Amino acid sequence: MQSRLTIKDIARLSGVGKSTVSRVLNNESGVSEKTRERVEAVMIEHGFSPSRSARAMRGQSDKVVAIIVTRLDSLSENLAVQTMLPAFYAQGYDPIMMESQFSVPKVQEHLGMLRRRNIDGVVLFGFTGISEAMLTPWRNSLVLLARDASGFSSVCYDDEGAITLLMQKLFDQGHRQISYLGVPHSDITTGQRRHQAYLAFCQQHKLHPVASLPGLAMKQGYDRVADVLTAETTALVCATDTLALGASKYLQEQRIGNIQLASIGSTPLMRFLHPEIISVDPGYAEAGSQASQQLIAQINGRSEPQQIVIPATLS
Repeated sequence: MQSRLTIKDIARLSGVGKSTVSRVLNNESGVSEKTRERVEAVMIEHGFSPSRSARAMRGQSDKVVAIIVTRLDSLSENLAVQTMLPAFYAQGYDPIMMESQFSVPKVQEHLGMLRRRNIDGVVLFGFTGISEAMLTPWRNSLVLLARDASGFSSVCYDDEGAITLLMQKLFDQGHRQISYLGVPHSDITTGQRRHQAYLAFCQQHKLHPVASLPGLAMKQGYDRVADVLTAETTALVCATDTLALGASKYLQEQRIGNIQLASIGSTPLMRFLHPEIISVDPGYAEAGSQASQQLIAQINGRSEPQQIVIPATLS
């Protein structure tokens, strides 16, 4: 009987009107957090989810996937999304975009809502803190991007390889005083793995490491680049293009023109504004394409979850 509950039943059990239940189902505004939680608790308790046939009768697509990005303004994630969308459209899927803002509770909220709405699959831009337990219900219909997790599909970047490419390029050019501007180790991939690759190269080639790990933001690059500049510094490796943009602005303002910048990203904005910066392309566009293809294959039963690593290339 529980599986046959209607929106009217959920409204009665929750003590709200049908329109309120509908707004909760569609993740619309105008519902207090307390009311939303009460309605969602009733739906979970009774195993309620709107049927696909009902969704189709309302004129909505019966093939829907979600793309959960960390930030809508992320240059790298937008490059990946740009290659996902055509792949999903070509197979008749309607993609919806959501933002996590690096918040685990937001990811949980999004995944819960998507599950109640019978979304076919999810591409989730991962970040540190997302647990395998919260992803378990999506094991066969989710692809993680930029993070890996045991038993789940993932498309990751070769963070160590990207830094090694930059360091080797600078080393071959004769640089021996190479500083590093990066991201805290709380971020496993962009932070810890890239920094450790820098330290490993320095150790292997007997270079003196000078590093600061302020964060991802452009202003953090601008504010903290002075921390890693010494009288001997000839080159600076930045973990991301955004950090490099901030560092470049500082160097320009201080009229410091004898330091070779290098960064990971190779975004169009960086190539246009600063073609002189040595850049590594981690494969953002290829990652988006691979993630969408893998998700479609899983949804249609043509592939088991697998882990894919995109090789980095010098631009």
